[in-house]
Amino acid sequence: MYSHWTIHREDRVAVVSVNRPPANALSQETLKELNALLDELESDAVVKAIVLTGEGRFFIAGADIKEFTELQPSDAEAMARSGQQTFDRLETFPKPIIAAINGACLGGGLELALACHIRLVAPEAKLGLPELNLGLIPGYGGTQRLPRLVGRGRATKMILTSEMIGGEEAQRIGLAEAVYPLDQLLEKAKELAAVIAEKGAVSLRLALNAIHTGVTEGQTAGLLEEAKLFGQSFDTEDMKEGVTAFLEKRKPQFSDR
Repeated sequence: MYSHWTIHREDRVAVVSVNRPPANALSQETLKELNALLDELESDAVVKAIVLTGEGRFFIAGADIKEFTELQPSDAEAMARSGQQTFDRLETFPKPIIAAINGACLGGGLELALACHIRLVAPEAKLGLPELNLGLIPGYGGTQRLPRLVGRGRATKMILTSEMIGGEEAQRIGLAEAVYPLDQLLEKAKELAAVIAEKGAVSLRLALNAIHTGVTEGQTAGLLEEAKLFGQSFDTEDMKEGVTAFLEKRKPQFSDR
């Protein structure tokens, strides 16, 4: 169904891999397929968490630079807005998305990873935004999301120098949540996704919504949204089951309703 992506479902977890040799570069067709893939996963009532990774030695080595050669400024702006919309959708997706960064994660690849909810990384991965080496700037959200994760000064330094960092440094500065040996990375990501998938789908969606609101709109708006969504959670079957299971000292059996 997809030329550049593969989906492998394992119980309630979907493992999504970008597969576009040699470097898994993001073309416009790759991003179009990603949107279709997200449509499929959003409507899949079984899948509750997603792991996103790259096939081969690369996560995503960047955008497809060949596509840049014929763009006029207005075309480039439209392309950036389209990519931003796709990555905004990742960031606001109602199911948690874990990036398992197995190799080079550069330019648009890092911007995609920044839009995921959680990032796990192998030590040998290389992460960076090298667009200024091409006389460009990041266009898929890198100038906005990287400062939120690592701070304005560090992000500015990375962007203006086109610096590439390894997995352990990425974890140290808050760009990744954990670092694992390459041969364990995907399994660790799937284990994390499986733990998350044990929770109710409704509370997962509400929690992601509240977190996103606070990060993007500030704490005051985030607290208001949190209170509203906290109230909504009381009108769910999963809340009743969770509280009953706690009082009965048993594991809850959530119905995702």
